[in-house]
Amino acid sequence: MKRITPLTPAERARLERLRALSRLLDEAFRVPGTRIRFGLDGLVGLVPVLGDITTGLFSFYIVRQAVSFGVPGRTVSRMILNVLVDVVAGSVPLAGDAMDVLWKANRKNLKLLEKWLEESRVGGSPVIDV
Repeated sequence: MKRITPLTPAERARLERLRALSRLLDEAFRVPGTRIRFGLDGLVGLVPVLGDITTGLFSFYIVRQAVSFGVPGRTVSRMILNVLVDVVAGSVPLAGDAMDVLWKANRKNLKLLEKWLEESRVGGSPVIDV
């Protein structure tokens, strides 16, 4: 029988901070009259190379926190790949700015973390607050 390990209050608070950071980086703003959302990653990414490196560091913070939750190496590798795609592709002038808006590496990584938490730590009960 699988043992259920619920999140501690400190872990829940940390997860909520990661959700807020992900929203800030990927979805904080909306293009008026559309469903297109973007965050600081898209805005700061307008500064060539330096902007993408800066937001990439924040993205790696989310990955680092996933490691501290105990996410397995395979999932961490996928998360790192998401960030690398975001940083490298985002560094391309003009096309990279569109990539920053569309790729949303932080949202993808947060979903990977939440899925892992649901499947392994919490035994199937949802951690995603709707």
